[in-house]
Amino acid sequence: MKALRERVYEANLALVDSGLVLDTFGNVSGVDRNAGIFYIKPSGVPYPELSPENMVGVSLETGEPVEGDLRPSSDTPTHLELYRAFPCGGIAHTHSRAATTLAQARLPVRCLGTTHADYFRGDVPVTRNLRPEEIQADYERNTGLVIAETFQEKEIPPGEIPAVLVANHGPFTWGTDPAEAVKHSVILEFVARMDVDLRSLPGSQERPSRTLVDKHFLRKHGSDAYYGQRG
Repeated sequence: MKALRERVYEANLALVDSGLVLDTFGNVSGVDRNAGIFYIKPSGVPYPELSPENMVGVSLETGEPVEGDLRPSSDTPTHLELYRAFPCGGIAHTHSRAATTLAQARLPVRCLGTTHADYFRGDVPVTRNLRPEEIQADYERNTGLVIAETFQEKEIPPGEIPAVLVANHGPFTWGTDPAEAVKHSVILEFVARMDVDLRSLPGSQERPSRTLVDKHFLRKHGSDAYYGQRG
């Protein structure tokens, strides 16, 4: 468990180094499914004051803190529902500028070229608005549930598009571990910036073919991937 705490701590610092968060915005978590626990950044603690020891352990079963003396991130119930819904090992949340701009406009991050398709096999979706009763009670939990609902209703495999925009809020990403979740946050912001830029340009906004999108995604992911080195 000490090793997982260290990885979650390092991933939170990597989020800061990426330039995607300001002040105490954002959080990263990582899960040990065999132990039934995930670790997450404590709520409201400035990043320079973080340490591996103050990452908070939370039960996957109950959602209650089980390790640490600090309160976990206010987004903990969202992370919990995502761990329950998706087979991922790490989750990151930011308020990065371009992705949050699109989330506040309730627009998806469109797949407009191969840079996007290398990591996301199609548009990064945006959720529906939360209903008033979903905001007033169990807001953070309902945020996680509406993300899961979006992927279920749109029949999106979460391993093929490991990111989402929560309407009026911001992006969440996930991956095999906390470090990959942060990596996906960085890439999401990059392609979101391109989409925002393209929306202001004249000319064609024609989408790439499904064949091209699939080619770029599958050459890096899956059993037949051939990008990079073996082993």
